[in-house]
Amino acid sequence: MIILGIDPGTTSIGYALLDCANHRQPRLLEARLLPLISPSAEDRLLDVHREIKKIIEQWHPQAASVEKLFFAKNVKTAIAVSETRGVILLTAKLAGIKVYEYTPLTIKNVVTGEGSADKAQVQKMVRLILGIKEEITPDDAADALAIAICAANNNIY
Repeated sequence: MIILGIDPGTTSIGYALLDCANHRQPRLLEARLLPLISPSAEDRLLDVHREIKKIIEQWHPQAASVEKLFFAKNVKTAIAVSETRGVILLTAKLAGIKVYEYTPLTIKNVVTGEGSADKAQVQKMVRLILGIKEEITPDDAADALAIAICAANNNIY
C-alpha cells in the first residue's frame, strides 16, 4: 500500500509517499514540496489541486494522510490553510482515495511516543523509522513523512 502524507500550508506544502507493503519497514518513495508559483491565492489553490492530482496519477496511493489544523494564532492564516486543506481533501476524494486526518499532537505521539516532541525529535524518529541517515529537507517534507508514518502505524491497511 502506498500512503500519501501531506503537510498543508499557505505558501509551502510538503508531501511524501511511503510504500508500506512491508509492514515492518515502510520505504520512502518521495518527499518534496509542491511547486506553488501562482501569485494569487485563488490560483495557488488551483495549483494545489493540479499538483496533488499529478502525484495521485503518478503514484496511485491507496490512502492519504493529512494534518488537521490544530490551533491558529492568526485567523487569516488559519482560513488560508483551511482553504488549502479543503482543496487537498476534495482532490483525494475525487480520485477515490480514503483520507485520514491527524492532529499535530497525534502525529508527534505516534512517531516519537511524546505529544510534546519538537521538530528535531520528530525528524530524528522519522529518519530512524525509515533508515535514513541524512537530514530530511525541507522541514515540510519531513513533516509530511511523519504524517504518512502516523497513518501507517495506525494500521489503515
